[in-house]
Amino acid sequence: MALNIKVTASYMERFLRLLHVVVKKNKNRLLHTFKEREIMADLTVSYLGLKLKNPIIAGASYLTADMKTIKKIEESGAGAIVIKSLFEEEIQLQQFKMDEDMVKFNDRNAEMLDFFPKLEHAGPEEHLMWITKTKETVSIPVIASLNAVDLGTWTQWARKIESAGADALELNLIDFPEDFKKTAGDLEDDQISIIRAVRDTIKIPISVKISSNYTNPLNFINRIDEAHADGVVLFNRYFEPDINNENLENTFPFNLSNRGDYRRSLRFTGLAAGHFKADICGSCGIFEGNDAIKMILAGACCVQVVSTLYRNGVSYIGTMLTELNQWMEKKGFTSIDKFRGKLRKDKIADPWTYTRAQYVKLLMHPQKIINNYPVL
Repeated sequence: MALNIKVTASYMERFLRLLHVVVKKNKNRLLHTFKEREIMADLTVSYLGLKLKNPIIAGASYLTADMKTIKKIEESGAGAIVIKSLFEEEIQLQQFKMDEDMVKFNDRNAEMLDFFPKLEHAGPEEHLMWITKTKETVSIPVIASLNAVDLGTWTQWARKIESAGADALELNLIDFPEDFKKTAGDLEDDQISIIRAVRDTIKIPISVKISSNYTNPLNFINRIDEAHADGVVLFNRYFEPDINNENLENTFPFNLSNRGDYRRSLRFTGLAAGHFKADICGSCGIFEGNDAIKMILAGACCVQVVSTLYRNGVSYIGTMLTELNQWMEKKGFTSIDKFRGKLRKDKIADPWTYTRAQYVKLLMHPQKIINNYPVL
């Protein structure tokens, strides 16, 4: 038998007052329940012994040489930041210019120079002050970057960078061969000597950013690991020279990475992960959160992004983190560790994916390969 209840205005008013009291008394519990539904996955990672709140690192570039942009990078959610590299060319050139300026008027009355005692050029020293200022401004880990040539310069400035307060140092190894008699082994030996010397000089963690141009990148990564580097960044992207045919001049265009460029880094990350103590950081051509996910699945601890920040703005870091969160929620992964390395070479059923044997497979079973791996 249905009850016919007449709801009066006064009854509804009393009901709403009662509901207001109940909500007010249980506000904290209701908010806690609501927030629990909004709790995101644990994105924290360990890189170089540093705890990062997420695996997205803003790589070294001119973007990380401006304090306003650096602060915006932190506000956008980056897990760490790599300060723009200090190059030996800058150190030597600025010192040369200073020396040149100081002797420019040597043919004048010597007494004039008595008023101007010899000064040290402030350029590279300003870089150290920049590291210190960045550390004072942001709360995320600050990684310095150094590229030198002379072994003495490497160790001297590594020590200064450590004193400036950097949380870690990234050795930006670039050594284009100019000597026709120098072998690949000679070049690698020189670089390993640099890594060992820097490791013996400073106590903060060091990572080594390399190119993919080595005859056997895996062997060189192994040597880096044996030299007690804490991490390796795969891979560096160089500025490539060009020629202006009209002006008959050499040019150096600003080359950004392209979408899909991450695949070479992905290959060697998948091959190297799990075989070395050194952490792997993926780099070059990582534009979206999905690209970062792929690198982590292959075994990377984290990734560095630069080109996507130039193209999309530094706030795009937040978009990448949202994509990462949504994917993890969709797949049921509560932390990065739950899926990191899940698709590295030694954990997948078809490990040939990371090797040249894929060409043999393609010849033997072309249609099957095309169906499984469509041409982009």
